Amino acid sequence: MTAPDLFPRKTAILLLATVACCFAANHVAARLAFENGTGLLLAILCRSGVALLILIAIVVGQRHSIRLPKSSVRWQLLLGLMITIQSLCLYSAVARIPVALALLTANSFPIILALLTWGLGGARPTLKSTALMLFILSGLVLALDVPGKLDGDVSVGETWWQGIAFALTAATALSVAFWVTDHKLAALNGSVRSMFTMVVVFISMIIAGLGDVLPGGMALPDATPGWFGLAALVLLYGGAFSVLFISVPRLDMARNAPVMNMEPIATLLFAWVVLGQMISPIQMAGGLVVISGIVILSLRKSA
Repeated sequence: MTAPDLFPRKTAILLLATVACCFAANHVAARLAFENGTGLLLAILCRSGVALLILIAIVVGQRHSIRLPKSSVRWQLLLGLMITIQSLCLYSAVARIPVALALLTANSFPIILALLTWGLGGARPTLKSTALMLFILSGLVLALDVPGKLDGDVSVGETWWQGIAFALTAATALSVAFWVTDHKLAALNGSVRSMFTMVVVFISMIIAGLGDVLPGGMALPDATPGWFGLAALVLLYGGAFSVLFISVPRLDMARNAPVMNMEPIATLLFAWVVLGQMISPIQMAGGLVVISGIVILSLRKSA
């Protein structure tokens, strides 16, 4: 089978930018849903259900085999559980702290992934990569305004610290998921791998809901904005997910993937317009440092 022709680079960049904006808007819609009574488990259940239907259609349409090698089953299960944890923790962070800060913190996963890979016998980060990681961390410190909070200039409650902890846990879970994908499941077709991952997420949400693991986790929205937020997050995530998976063979991701790092910037804009969330100029500067560092790190890896 011959590889499909690549899109012109301008088209690929436009598609990836649109996908990044849809993912950003999905998180803002999630916050709107949570502020109006929507249960966290219900949001992930609906989102993963739509994504699963899309992936099943892709796998069936492309006639991929869904038989998993025995050696891959446990790793596929681990991948699904890591994405489940990442989804739960990221939405938990979004529900507690400004959406843009939750995304920026969760986007620190390239640092955790590099350290995890090294710790599990992979290549040691180069001096330049280490410097970039420190650059990203310094930006994250500014984005979270850690100095002001430690000095007592900015008052924060337990909820803020919980949100940051959830975002960092989401970053860690995503790092493990990427490591498993790259080192244990790379030979498995991407659509099939993602379909089984969504199966695990979907079933996990059903089990958690039936077991009342998270009180109120399956609650329906209690106001019209909550229904709008729930519908928007499902449509935005499902639309972006389908466009990305259907188009990825033609997007030259090795070259164009850094465009996806505009997601936190788009989140900042959407959160301001829809939710009225604002962050200080120094936090904005820190966010730009984080995003710039991640883009440079991505370009170095794809070179």
